[in-house]
Amino acid sequence: MLKNVPKLLSPQLLKVLCEMGHGDEIVIADGNFPSESMGANGVVVRADGLPATALLDAILTVLPLDAYVEKPVALMAVVPGDPCKPDVWDEYKAAIAKHGEDPERIEMMERFAFYERTKKAYAVVATGEERIYANILLKKGVVK
Repeated sequence: MLKNVPKLLSPQLLKVLCEMGHGDEIVIADGNFPSESMGANGVVVRADGLPATALLDAILTVLPLDAYVEKPVALMAVVPGDPCKPDVWDEYKAAIAKHGEDPERIEMMERFAFYERTKKAYAVVATGEERIYANILLKKGVVK
């Protein structure tokens, strides 16, 4: 056991977060996301049953966002014509702000562009999040 480490961060996920370097990216994926196929070139961490919002909050306690890029966070944009209005995005912005980051530094990415970027990510965390459009990408920064 460790002190001051969120309990949602499994040993495997902590190891992945430690291995990542400045500029590496990690995707927190919802339950519908094709995590295994999109993450085939990186590491896939299973976090089945965990909500993506809680996992984002836990990850941001230990992972700094990249201060040297304009938008260190990316969300998968709603597909044109889909009437969905993702409430999860407000929760993500609140978690980002809670950890001292600017919640306006978020890039909205078209679905297939998000998939392509995910294929280059260091890791994908497959959550049990049931809400759609709950996929979020984080670019790691430096600890100062």
